[in-house]
Amino acid sequence: MAAVTLEILKKDTRTRARLGKLHTPHGVVDTPVFMPVGTQATVKTMSPEELKEVGAEIILSNTYHLFLRPGHDLIARAGGLHKFMNWDRTILTDSGGFQVFSLGDLRKITEEGVEFRSHLDGSKQFLSPEKSMEVQMALGSDIVMAFDECTPYPAEYEYAKQSAERTTRWAKRCKHSMTTTDKQALFGIVQGGMFKDLRLQSAAEITALDLPGYGIGGLSVGEPKELMYEVLDYTIPVMPEDRPRYLMGVGSPDCLIEGVMRGIDMFDCVLPTRIARNGTAFTKYGKVVIRNADYADDFTPLDPSCECYTCKNYSRAYLRHLLKADEILGLRLMTIHNLHFLINLMAEIREAIQEDRLPEYRRSFFTYYGYEL
Repeated sequence: MAAVTLEILKKDTRTRARLGKLHTPHGVVDTPVFMPVGTQATVKTMSPEELKEVGAEIILSNTYHLFLRPGHDLIARAGGLHKFMNWDRTILTDSGGFQVFSLGDLRKITEEGVEFRSHLDGSKQFLSPEKSMEVQMALGSDIVMAFDECTPYPAEYEYAKQSAERTTRWAKRCKHSMTTTDKQALFGIVQGGMFKDLRLQSAAEITALDLPGYGIGGLSVGEPKELMYEVLDYTIPVMPEDRPRYLMGVGSPDCLIEGVMRGIDMFDCVLPTRIARNGTAFTKYGKVVIRNADYADDFTPLDPSCECYTCKNYSRAYLRHLLKADEILGLRLMTIHNLHFLINLMAEIREAIQEDRLPEYRRSFFTYYGYEL
């Protein structure tokens, strides 16, 4: 049996949404789920206890960064990533493909793998499907992502085709070199750019590998949201019903709701933590840029309807003061709030699926938030 399995509890009748439980070696995760990103074996500014407090059941960590620093051998000697970072719940590690893709001119892609210069010290490094698996097996994450080539946007048809076909060949090499399938689950990644025939070809080839789950990659890379939804509309129906589907790098509230309605089970994004540190909060009534002078005298909570630690204890004026004074607590309180907001949003989405009112929930959320219906 696979190390990670999806139990589907309910399928929505009016949308493609599903309610489920993801069974992993480190616990059960309610889906659909949002995964906070802990790039360097820490979700920036948050302790593991605080992550649990905001309701996180699964977090993501980053193969590329941990491979460069402190090194996967060191983490293996520490007893694996869970032990190293004191997180006893589920961990998904990405493959490093996206980070290497982001390096642009600093990288050279061949069939063998990717040669690149470290963003830390300029040293020459090499990642391949086999190396990515070696690193992720050493990290000991519950879910391991296949090493893929992330197709940029925009991309020429021929480039997107070669890129998607290479992603398939690399996924086969990942499957072949991964020896820990009893305690780690390998997810394949569907690519193909914004081209329907390539997406369908990639989905057919990747799902033919019969892996425990599948990511949809190469979206949220700068394309309009409508285009992303269109790709999901024709890609998801050809993916297996009984396996988890993971939309990589997506985390804005509207995209979470739209993604769930199209049949996505898992999401991750640095958005909530990154904008928190820039002083922007998600609230029921839209984004609040707390640094703005309007809030200097505002003694109300960030979001009056929010139950998080930040909103129950601190005012907008105080948060603004902390951020203006470059106090670390400001970053921490903002991060706690934004993560709580998205994790709570997912809980509300699950409740709406359970009660057969997801389209109504979407309408209500969008109206309050200020999104166009």
